[in-house]
Amino acid sequence: MPIPAAGYPRTAAHSPRVQVVETTDSTNADVVAAVAADPAGWPHLSVLITDDQRAGRGRLDRSWTAPAGTALAVSVVVDATMVPPAQRGWIPLAAGAAMTRAVRHQLTGHGATAELKWPNDVLVDSGKICGILAEVVPGSPDTVVIGAGVNARMNRADLPVTTATSFAAIGAECDDDRLLADYLEDLDKTLARLAHDDVERVHREIEKLCATVGREVTVSLPDGSTLQGTAVRLDADGRLVVESGTIETVVSAGDVVHVR
Repeated sequence: MPIPAAGYPRTAAHSPRVQVVETTDSTNADVVAAVAADPAGWPHLSVLITDDQRAGRGRLDRSWTAPAGTALAVSVVVDATMVPPAQRGWIPLAAGAAMTRAVRHQLTGHGATAELKWPNDVLVDSGKICGILAEVVPGSPDTVVIGAGVNARMNRADLPVTTATSFAAIGAECDDDRLLADYLEDLDKTLARLAHDDVERVHREIEKLCATVGREVTVSLPDGSTLQGTAVRLDADGRLVVESGTIETVVSAGDVVHVR
């Protein structure tokens, strides 16, 4: 059931539609269905928000759940018609970079460091604080729904894995409205740069933000194989380039583990 969005005035300043629900299985699934049914009702940067998502999904079809009230789930609609088709591979990375910078703003003065893990996870002091999943709306290839799950008030004991973290676990507070407003503002600016074919600037900024570049990594590839080597750069399409000896492999999808 929708509830008033009065608690998100900053977010509303950057979004034409802010809808908040007490609970749902998946904000992404809800928004994908809503956009398919009523495209005009969900314009660019519309958002659906909850702090009780029961059956969220991550990359590689992983499930994502958290105790009610401890994590922030948000899905945003992106009108990709503004972005040249050749540059659309940058959209998920742009979302990851925008959320990384938004988390950094929250941590100002705290001492913790937020970084981007390719392609779009957000790490704080090497622990995952946010995961992002981008989906194209079926039957509407120019519309992308980007879902993000942020560990906000989750105690350390409630973290799903030892490699996860949260604002609460590091002794920080999360202002949900400010976080989402910063995220939407940054995402909108980056998409505008892609729209104006300023992909080189987007490339530089995301690569600089990406903690994966320069690290020894192990990549679990979709075909079940594993790649080990050094992540040396992002290519012109935002794919990860991994060097093993004298061989460079371009990775477009995979689960990356930072070895050191």
